Amino acid sequence: MSHARRKRIAIGARPPTNPHAEAWIRQGDADALQKGDLYTARLTLDITPGLRARIKVSAFTQGLTVAELLRALLEREFPEHTS
Repeated sequence: MSHARRKRIAIGARPPTNPHAEAWIRQGDADALQKGDLYTARLTLDITPGLRARIKVSAFTQGLTVAELLRALLEREFPEHTS
């Protein structure tokens, strides 16, 4: 028996979410404002696998997600300046 070759199907980009629609869907939820509503800019950077591993271990030992840990670090390093 020969195995049929499977055709790979490309998946397109995820459509942008509408925070207002998401909040409406969650209407009645006590925590209607979610992280996705607050963080709308994405930052991508290349790091070494070793640094990635150290960040993940540090986040885990602090009981945080990598995103939470990095947001806190960036907030400390780049605080908002108010007049």
